[in-house]
Amino acid sequence: MKSFEFVLPTRIKFGEKVSGDIAGELKALGKSRPYIITDKGLVSAGIVGRITDALDAGGYPDCRIFDEVEPNPRDTTVGRAYEDAKAYGADALIAIGGGSSMDTAKGVGVLLTHGGTIRDYEGLDAVTKPITDLIAIPTTVGTGSEVTFWSVITDTDRHFKMSLGSPLVAPKLALVDPLLVATLPPAVVASTGMDALTHAIEGYTCTLSEPITDACAIYAIKMIGDNIKDAVYTDSIEAKGNMLLASLIAGIAFGNSDIAGVHCMAEALGGLYDTPHGVANAVMLPYVMEYNYETDLSKFANIAVALGENIDGLSAKDAAWLSVEAVRKLNKALEIPSLKTIVKDAGDLEDLAQRASVNVSVESNPRKADAKDFLDIFGKAYSE
Repeated sequence: MKSFEFVLPTRIKFGEKVSGDIAGELKALGKSRPYIITDKGLVSAGIVGRITDALDAGGYPDCRIFDEVEPNPRDTTVGRAYEDAKAYGADALIAIGGGSSMDTAKGVGVLLTHGGTIRDYEGLDAVTKPITDLIAIPTTVGTGSEVTFWSVITDTDRHFKMSLGSPLVAPKLALVDPLLVATLPPAVVASTGMDALTHAIEGYTCTLSEPITDACAIYAIKMIGDNIKDAVYTDSIEAKGNMLLASLIAGIAFGNSDIAGVHCMAEALGGLYDTPHGVANAVMLPYVMEYNYETDLSKFANIAVALGENIDGLSAKDAAWLSVEAVRKLNKALEIPSLKTIVKDAGDLEDLAQRASVNVSVESNPRKADAKDFLDIFGKAYSE
């Protein structure tokens, strides 16, 4: 049997209003100077205010707020937040938002305990000490970053999304509150929901998958398939809450296995064009699945079934192929854009392929892929 290791350092609290427990959780950790990392949109929307109200009521008035996080957070942003948090004397971090806020907070936590610059910690296990205690409060249905060991930060010199990986960067606590995603705009639900689906599919099919991650991943795939359209096109709080839970479970899956070719390509797009990560993943997902599906017909057939396809009477290959078709149909139903809306110049495809080929997760793709293969995949997506 295959040997494996499964780690989940993060304690999870899921349920309506659990974000209101923030002050009590900080007191239990013995913290006095929490530092909030978020973005201006969440401040304007009043989401951050809900958390600061709970902090005020619990004895933490006037917490410092850093609200300069952007999509695809930059190394320079991490540096500014770190200097501010250090000057403030932060002894705990609170990330409110999607993956960008959480990745930034993880980076700040690394620098508070290690010093240096965030570029010093690129790669796997360059972090050697636990980061400053981090409480993650997700406000989208896609990242799973509240339970993962990774932080993805854009190196502004290279225009490259670098990854920092270690169980030591995982949040101490995730407060996962469905009420915080109840008013998400449909386009955000669509893109972040497809991000979660990508996490689940790649966590299930990559070379580092194992039984526990498989169980989480296929469960998350089915939950997303059952809920994403209602979450996008109706006001169902239940559907959005289910998507939030599915994103969390997908994060547990890929956090312990890995991501693969879709993320290699999506992160290349994000690094070069600042494309929203969920959109980039959704665009490339069916094309990479088409490239990979013959590597494990049984798993890809399971994905098809989880997404509601009927495989009765089909050959193993045809059943597996239905997983690709199911994702194509989802993208169309959710109005995910084409690659041509992102890449304006076909001359960039070779550069994108080269960037994808040096991603930290390239070896985890179930089918070997080099720069030429990524160029072929990008070319096919660009032509359609």
